[in-house]
Amino acid sequence: MSDSQRPLDGIRVIEVGQLLAGPFTGTILAYFGAEVIKVEPPGGDPIRGWREVRNGTSLWYRSLGRNKKSVTLDLKSEAGRDLLLRLLDTSDVLVENFRPGAMEDWGLGPEPVKQRNPDLIYTRISGYGQTGPFADKPGYASVTEGFAGFRYINGEPGKPPVRPNISMGDTVSAIHAALGIALAIIARSKGGGGQVIDVALYESMFNLMEAIVPEYDGAGVVREPSGTTVTGIVPTNTYRCDDGKYVVIGGNGDSIFKRLMQAAGRSDMAENPAMADNAGRVRHEAENDAALADWCAAHASAHVINTLEGVRVPVGPIYSVEDMFADPQYQARGLFEQVEIDGEPLKIPAILPKLEGTPGRTDWPGGEIGSHNTEILSDVLGLSEGDLTALRDSGVIR
Repeated sequence: MSDSQRPLDGIRVIEVGQLLAGPFTGTILAYFGAEVIKVEPPGGDPIRGWREVRNGTSLWYRSLGRNKKSVTLDLKSEAGRDLLLRLLDTSDVLVENFRPGAMEDWGLGPEPVKQRNPDLIYTRISGYGQTGPFADKPGYASVTEGFAGFRYINGEPGKPPVRPNISMGDTVSAIHAALGIALAIIARSKGGGGQVIDVALYESMFNLMEAIVPEYDGAGVVREPSGTTVTGIVPTNTYRCDDGKYVVIGGNGDSIFKRLMQAAGRSDMAENPAMADNAGRVRHEAENDAALADWCAAHASAHVINTLEGVRVPVGPIYSVEDMFADPQYQARGLFEQVEIDGEPLKIPAILPKLEGTPGRTDWPGGEIGSHNTEILSDVLGLSEGDLTALRDSGVIR
């Protein structure tokens, strides 16, 4: 394992979020060198018990909790809140994703914390942001994805919107939060001091909406769901092959379209002036899709992919995670990192992007609840063994 410098070496982060948006922000920061101290309630982050659980801890948490130091604090107690404040005094970044107002109710809001540590970057993640009439609404990813307009454009026309089988709003918000933190660290290095970063789940998904806003305002067009296609770009679709597998074909460049149709045995369409540009192909979308669907249905997916790759047409399979594990590109790019859990190997995903000079890495998998209590509370805050015993007896720490 490399010991090369990482871009966030020397940055201390306190993560007090639970479930996904806040914790994945911490995962990104820890992967790239930050010392992330994860503050959990004495019972632990609920995600430790979600989905596939082995020996009392979810496999998901082994990935999400990597490189983090777990400290348990009961923030409902005065002693727990005081210890968190003392940790923040020593830190560069706070990441929290409680409901808006919760930190203020505990006396841990930006103002009192800023008075103690004006250089702290105070990062807040919530469903609808810290301001506005909806700030107090519960903000789960599933709901905010719909509010953001993302769910509206997903699915088949005339049918209920479809959700991806992941909590996309949480993960996209975490990436936005990590970006905001990186920008704030740069600003602070220029003498700007600390600041508050306000990340809303719905706004993070709204940031993915491409041309939807100007097309509506400038042309009155409401983007509708379009199944497996993309509105206004033809041909780009998913097709079923005769082996039951699906391929994605992106043939929407003018010269690419010609090569695609010639390879599919439709030279007549390749040379048709009415389809020479994207606008024409949009008008003939049904004809284009029918021709490609018929061609794919007559051939195995490997034949379709090999044929189109041979003439430089973008094409690829629809992969499951099992397919990913077997693929040489995934292996060559190092997208699976192996850790050990109780002596047993476990693959977890690498965290992107790849940095050539200062790459991130996994140092250890997510550990047990409160496994760093002594290290952090003793070494950082100077608590004695007697202090720790008293905190355990009172339930403040585990």
